Amino acid sequence: MPRFSVIIPVYNKEKYLSKTLESVIKQRFVDFELIVINDGATDASESIIKSFTDPRIHYIKQENQGVSIARNTGINKANADYIALLDADDIWKEDYLEKIDALIDGYPKQHVFAAVCTIESRGKMYKPTYSIANLSPDKSYVVSYFTSSYINTILTSSSTVLHKDVFETIGYYNPTLRSGEDTDLWIRLGLAYTVVFLNTPLATYRFEATSLSNSPKQVKKALDLDCYEKHISSHKGLKKFLDLNRYSLALHAKIAGNKKDYLKYKKGIDFKNINKKQRFLISAPSVILEVLLQVKVVLEKAGFQLSTYN
Repeated sequence: MPRFSVIIPVYNKEKYLSKTLESVIKQRFVDFELIVINDGATDASESIIKSFTDPRIHYIKQENQGVSIARNTGINKANADYIALLDADDIWKEDYLEKIDALIDGYPKQHVFAAVCTIESRGKMYKPTYSIANLSPDKSYVVSYFTSSYINTILTSSSTVLHKDVFETIGYYNPTLRSGEDTDLWIRLGLAYTVVFLNTPLATYRFEATSLSNSPKQVKKALDLDCYEKHISSHKGLKKFLDLNRYSLALHAKIAGNKKDYLKYKKGIDFKNINKKQRFLISAPSVILEVLLQVKVVLEKAGFQLSTYN
């Protein structure tokens, strides 16, 4: 039985897929299986996958059913105790699994492991910051997901490894969600487990910016944050985490012209949990948000990373 089952869902990722698969095959830690789920891709993804002949690769092809079902398919087919998640357009450093394996050995009672996921956007590389006090490079910490993720999430779908028992405890990806399925899983993880976080960049998330004004007016079956309110009293930092996510969703909805969702998300926010910049933006007219968004794009192209979260 392999140590890790690496799960990669694929839907029309031909531009990046080869490098993603190569980053797994070239891992220094070799005791893994790689489960690639072709979720009805219509581009050259299938031929790219089949060009790799490594015997550790298990290829599954299914009709397009969405990323949640694709990931669940891979998890259910996994033979290893540890599930390593990776998106089809992201990459790992060659020592990713080696470092995660050392974390597992060093924290035998823990179930959730993560490392820094660098952001690649518009040709620039950024190391995210986190709401963890006194972080030191290359050190590991056992932390709460909620209080650690006010600025950037410490869990991503390309830098997180979970013991398979986790899914029996909290459930699998919610197949009915068309948006926010990752955040939904992370919240359920945070309610049940602490996270072993390694402050070392070991993965890269490739972010392709799109215009928020071109987003759908309304996302069917989007993430419902209100259902987690009942856990606030027993989980420190959960309310603030939920409100910061409501703030983000409200801005997206306002720029997209979705007044109904904007008002819904804004209504649930305790404004004590968001800073002055965020309070200004969430109340600003959409035309101002559009202008500020364009300015942000120009500055990021010049190498300046902007955020309202710190």
